[in-house]
Amino acid sequence: MLAILEYGAGNQTSVRRALDHEHIPCVVTADPTILQRAQGVIFPGVGAAGQAMRVLRSTGLDKILRSVVERRQPLLGICLGCQILLEHSDENDTTTLGVVPGRCRRFDDNMREDDGSPAPVPHMGWNRLNVMKPSPLLQGIETAAEFYFVHSYFAEPASDLVIATTVYGREFCSAYGRDGLWAVQFHPEKSGRPGLKMLRNFYSYCEAHHAQ
Repeated sequence: MLAILEYGAGNQTSVRRALDHEHIPCVVTADPTILQRAQGVIFPGVGAAGQAMRVLRSTGLDKILRSVVERRQPLLGICLGCQILLEHSDENDTTTLGVVPGRCRRFDDNMREDDGSPAPVPHMGWNRLNVMKPSPLLQGIETAAEFYFVHSYFAEPASDLVIATTVYGREFCSAYGRDGLWAVQFHPEKSGRPGLKMLRNFYSYCEAHHAQ
């Protein structure tokens, strides 16, 4: 079973529906016992880094997330979850979880696409991934697949953790991590078949990891 972290930062229901579609057992929860016993944890989120961190700290869920990473329990961060796994966010000048080296930065307001057209912030729409290195998370996903993005900030993790980049006004990291600890800037739960395949890949990894 996968645990979807509930901390008042949106889109948990969308993630649950996507997992239900794939017949992947899951629960939306803030219960530390359930989170620690789950085969894997999904850490989604939309909204502002400062507010999210206040909730995580006030509920003790920040410590639970660090424990998940320390014990190498599989974890997938999505959108805001991707950003606040890092050490600092420019959004609200926020010290974040710090379980992954790096920081989160804001897009420039005057970005342009390659053809000279405006690239407005927030970035909203479908874009491809430029895969930098193989990952179980991307197994079986076509290189032309597109994923759905909605964000004004982007992750800058340590360079050796970058799995894929995307170009929107500039090149930015759209997926990072190591086996068992991944984060994606886009929303796989809203990205059609490629996104569902990614969630299925995560669950398959969790099942194999749990059986060891």
